[in-house]
Amino acid sequence: MSNPAESLNQNTVTTGTPGKHSALPTVTDDSWAASLLLAFLSSAGLYYVNIFPVIVSALMEGAGLSNAQAGEITFANTIGAVVGAFAISWVVKKIHRWKTAAAWLLCLSMSMDLATISLAQIDLLIPLRFVHGVLGGALVGIGFAVIARSAAPGRCYSMVLIVQYTGGAFGMLVLPALVSQHGTYVPFYALLVFSSITLLMLPFIGDYPLPEPPAENVQRPSQPAERIEWHPLLVTLFALFLFQFANMALFAFIFDLGKSFGLEQAFMSETLFAANFIAISGAILAAWTSTRYPITGPLVLALVMTVLGILLFVYSGNKAIFVFANIATGITWAFCVPYFLTMASRFDKAGQMAAFGGFASKTGLACGPLVAGYFISGGGTYTQMIVIAAALLALCLLSLPAARHLDSATELADA
Repeated sequence: MSNPAESLNQNTVTTGTPGKHSALPTVTDDSWAASLLLAFLSSAGLYYVNIFPVIVSALMEGAGLSNAQAGEITFANTIGAVVGAFAISWVVKKIHRWKTAAAWLLCLSMSMDLATISLAQIDLLIPLRFVHGVLGGALVGIGFAVIARSAAPGRCYSMVLIVQYTGGAFGMLVLPALVSQHGTYVPFYALLVFSSITLLMLPFIGDYPLPEPPAENVQRPSQPAERIEWHPLLVTLFALFLFQFANMALFAFIFDLGKSFGLEQAFMSETLFAANFIAISGAILAAWTSTRYPITGPLVLALVMTVLGILLFVYSGNKAIFVFANIATGITWAFCVPYFLTMASRFDKAGQMAAFGGFASKTGLACGPLVAGYFISGGGTYTQMIVIAAALLALCLLSLPAARHLDSATELADA
């Protein structure tokens, strides 16, 4: 384990201390390279979310499933992630050899993808993807907890979105055509490739140890024990849940939404590639603003823009508006999520609340497609769903007092 104080004066790569997890060189803990590797670690268990439209479309067209059936399978995957994230949130601050745990989770997740590809019965997809989700959710929870221990968690969370959007952009561009040529399970090969790359990166990440527990009977009255302020934390987690729920409800069925407005598959595929690629700028902007400005101002602006951008999907029959709506909401999505996760991570130092942030995020991602699938199959229209999603996103503004509370705490600490 490298000494964080010494690493500030070292190059980007340092050599692991003998006797620790690995003798391989590791990147400096506070470097941009470390943020990138942690971003891959925290994205591997959740990459399928970024290509959900391709998976849903492949299951509906290639396997002949209905909206509701496709929604059930994607729900199983993401609700499994919810279970995994929730379980790991309670024990993550006790996992000292987290890199070993992450390696096992990656290998087991890959085995679930291989089993999915070789599956002969579609009915078994639900339990199989549920198990995959549990493993992936636990992996993301570990990744978020480690990020919370880093020197710049806001930058790391932004890098997570950059990695996810970049992978999602190329997935949207390439995978639909490959599905048409090679079959329904092409997206799961993409998941295998992403997990394999992450597994190869894992040994080069630093140790990021748990914070040392305070010595007994040495606490001074002027230094009260750290306690979690549950009200602002729960409001933050609720807002993160609503934000992911509303966005994913539309995103998972974006191809079907476009078709309902008369748009062509090729046009939508190119649009989503461009939108995901441009949306990376939102995560980059979040990485820049998170270390320079208070939370409240940028967050409220981004949330208002998200609501307005979602409402533009009502006019998706106009190709220019469809393109602009995807770009605008993609940028604000990539901007807001790092802010919410950073807010959650600032409620403790061991990373447990950051892991709970991952739990809230994945709960929203899981429930959005499920509810949307049943809503559309039950006779609802995409126009109605767009308005409902915008209303839910407006409720995320309830998190602004929590953001102001954290800003005030930072000002007091810096005073």
